[in-house]
Amino acid sequence: MLDILLHLVPLIAASLLYAALGFYFWHTRWRETDKSPGPLPTQFWERSAIFVALTLQGFGLYEGLFSAGGMRFSFSFALSLMLWLAVLIYWLEGFRSRMDGLQPMVLPLAALCAVLPVIFPQVRIIENANAWGFKLHFLAAMLAYSLFTLSAMHAVFMGFVERKLHHREHNKYLASLPPILTMEALLFRMIVIAFSLLTLALGSGIMFSEALFGKALVLDHKTLFAFASWGIFAALLIGRHTYGWRGRIALRWTLAGFLLLLLAYIGSRFVSEVLLGRI
Repeated sequence: MLDILLHLVPLIAASLLYAALGFYFWHTRWRETDKSPGPLPTQFWERSAIFVALTLQGFGLYEGLFSAGGMRFSFSFALSLMLWLAVLIYWLEGFRSRMDGLQPMVLPLAALCAVLPVIFPQVRIIENANAWGFKLHFLAAMLAYSLFTLSAMHAVFMGFVERKLHHREHNKYLASLPPILTMEALLFRMIVIAFSLLTLALGSGIMFSEALFGKALVLDHKTLFAFASWGIFAALLIGRHTYGWRGRIALRWTLAGFLLLLLAYIGSRFVSEVLLGRI
């Protein structure tokens, strides 16, 4: 019972804090009022509050994943961990560029995903979790998933902002955002890093599949979706480098690659664990 509370309570607390911060950033950065001030830089206490939420969720995730002496995992932990890494990346990027205008987008999603392990507690025990090959594969895969998740959200928001700018709208939330070229540079920087990590994850999965799982790599739907996603992001980066792809083209390719990657693991685990009740 104590082990359960050790990871449930921090996750619930993190979810509530994310939700409160998401509302606060929406109110101070996006909400239009008669006396709306100019763009507000991120305050020290705001960074500190996000860091506290990250710490709470990180502790809850660690306890939930590793407190049983082995490693437990599920689609809910995967989504929670992905959004935790996404918020962490935005938090770190905030020391380089203005990210406060993007917080109302990512924090509500983080609030929802932080509490998913509480709503869907089904987990499965991961074998060979102490093998260094598995750790390399798992870390690379989760970082790649997280970065691609953030890239997809970022691309959608960029499309929304570009549409507003095209119609010459000047709202409070637009003033709180970094320049569109800065957002685009950040998007492709995340995609390049995520693509490199996905390549490492797929390569390590091929190399260590037999040692870790007792069988050679199987071309099931999960593997095919992962490789298809890798091909789409490879094409996007080639198109960006060769033809200067940007805007709607980059948005479509990013979302297509992300949806395939999401289906590769999260979708299959959700169907197996929640809809079919298999662990």
